[in-house]
Amino acid sequence: MSHEHAQHGHDHHDRHDHHPHQGHAGAGSWRNAAQATLHCLTGCAVGEILGLVIGTALGLHTGATVLLSVLLAFVFGYALTMRGVLRAGLDLRGALKVALAADTVSIVVMELVDNGVMVGVPGAMDAGLDSLLFWSSLAFSLVVAFVLTVPVNRWLIARGRGHAVVHAHHH
Repeated sequence: MSHEHAQHGHDHHDRHDHHPHQGHAGAGSWRNAAQATLHCLTGCAVGEILGLVIGTALGLHTGATVLLSVLLAFVFGYALTMRGVLRAGLDLRGALKVALAADTVSIVVMELVDNGVMVGVPGAMDAGLDSLLFWSSLAFSLVVAFVLTVPVNRWLIARGRGHAVVHAHHH
């Protein structure tokens, strides 16, 4: 995946080197899994950070803040994928189906991990937006989520699932 892809979604044909049903040597590779995970993490992180910032700024209870961040992570995660497949010519309903197939498992794993880390770090959720503890815990939680989600995405891509379904809509 190019640097441009990480910033602009799925808008080029060379984005993913995986096509499991065609037997490419790169199908299910760690590189492809890391690229897919980075793409997914981009959308998730936007929603996650926004939700945690809003919840913390409003003084919401930890549960409500986590719920808000998870909902926004799904919205932004799906939206990033939909943006690319809509550009490739898919209609809104088709783009939503692709996003659901491509990102749901990855987002679920990321959200379980990063919210688990945030809640598990003593004081992180109550630290406030001006606290190093809050921001360092959030950064750490996203790194841990990325590391633990890469193998999941590798497994999915190797079976023609997850982000492998997005690639079919770029041709």
